[in-house]
Amino acid sequence: MKRRFPVIATIVVGLAIAAMIALGIWQLERKGQKEALLAQLAANRSLPPIAFPRIPVDDSLLFRRASAFCLQAVSFSVEGGRNAAGRTGWRHIARCRTGAEGPGLTVLMGVAKAPDAKPAWGGGEVTGYISHAPDHRPMIATWFSRQPKTLMLVANPPVAGLDANPQPDLASVPNNHLAYAVQWFLFALVAAVIYGIALRRRLKL
Repeated sequence: MKRRFPVIATIVVGLAIAAMIALGIWQLERKGQKEALLAQLAANRSLPPIAFPRIPVDDSLLFRRASAFCLQAVSFSVEGGRNAAGRTGWRHIARCRTGAEGPGLTVLMGVAKAPDAKPAWGGGEVTGYISHAPDHRPMIATWFSRQPKTLMLVANPPVAGLDANPQPDLASVPNNHLAYAVQWFLFALVAAVIYGIALRRRLKL
């Protein structure tokens, strides 16, 4: 006797496949948005300097030359990275007070050969370009988060005693959305083929 058609299982698999296809289409849309952003960032490098920080926070400011004044460096952190010559080292990052009710300021002061080579810097005027501050959230969390990434000022010249920071590089802004879209479409295709084979075998019993 043939088994009945698995309605619930088919609905569940169909919804899963539809979700994968929707995610693939969403990644294609993000690809177009990212390409427009990259074109804007390429132009930002030749625009006049602006005051930083600015509100609202917007990735369209990336790579824009800027200046800021750190009233007081209130905390420091260290992250692995590279200097302007491409050598590995430790990026020294300061978080500054900009006023009684200001938005605060994050400054990449420069790169050192050792993590404990803390510069004697308490604040002052800083010039450089705008970049993303380190963000340790999982990548998938940043996709769906409405909270923008923190922007920081990459000092140029660096704080005394530290190596120069690298120049703005468009390659540092990933544009993997086409690859992600293809993956989601492949997942949907594989799921459809596997379930189709399983369903066919079931109905033949």
